[in-house]
Amino acid sequence: MGGALSTSGILTLWADFGVFGVDETYNQHRLNDINHTSLKLVTTHVGLDVGEDGKTHQCIDYVGVMASFFGYNQVLPCDPNHTVHLVRYALSSSGPIHVGMGRRKVPIITDESGNAFYGKNYKFQYGRMDVIRKGSKAAVLALGTTLGEAMDAHAKLKTKGIDITVMGVSCPKNIAREDLELAAKTGLIVTVEDHNVNTGLGVQVAAALMEYGLNKNVKLVRLGATHYGGSGTPEVLYAMFDIDCAGIAKTVENAL
Repeated sequence: MGGALSTSGILTLWADFGVFGVDETYNQHRLNDINHTSLKLVTTHVGLDVGEDGKTHQCIDYVGVMASFFGYNQVLPCDPNHTVHLVRYALSSSGPIHVGMGRRKVPIITDESGNAFYGKNYKFQYGRMDVIRKGSKAAVLALGTTLGEAMDAHAKLKTKGIDITVMGVSCPKNIAREDLELAAKTGLIVTVEDHNVNTGLGVQVAAALMEYGLNKNVKLVRLGATHYGGSGTPEVLYAMFDIDCAGIAKTVENAL
């Protein structure tokens, strides 16, 4: 019904938890895609971030599901300020769009001066990655709300003399070549996602590296869920899959 309304010039949003908004309604989104609707799908509680609700309620396939549709775009905010920009983008754009976010509170991402990176002067461009920090040893590409963990890992590694680039990824279906070129120049790319590692950001980056011919002098390490999570706090679950600060820093060090 929401999709049908959206084809009649009515701005239509449909919202739910990730597991209900993405997984339980797969075929209806497929039909919305086939029929060129402009439905705005907004889901909270995606990924392992759901925590104690357990594996049945942890939607860890939201990128893979949306990547199987041709017309659906996807935007995954990295912090609260970013959410404002991406929701405004979704509401002012045509076509079906998925806006997905987690459950827990996440830190405000700041620039080198300590100001909000995603402040009022930020300009969102679909498909572009946001370069939060620049370094030469490696590039960490963090999907959505894992960016806060990547920023903490950046600070931890810097104390050891390891300076890395940190990039926030909000559009995993579309990876801009110029951004990937910047990451590849470091020689090491580590992707971080609160998602099934076999169908999310990591495989999208791997495919883009091959397609753009950037794979020859760069190593790729993919971090994400390698099996279903358990019932526990997001902090414990993130540590289990090395997508927390300590896991990201350890992975970069080992890869180097």
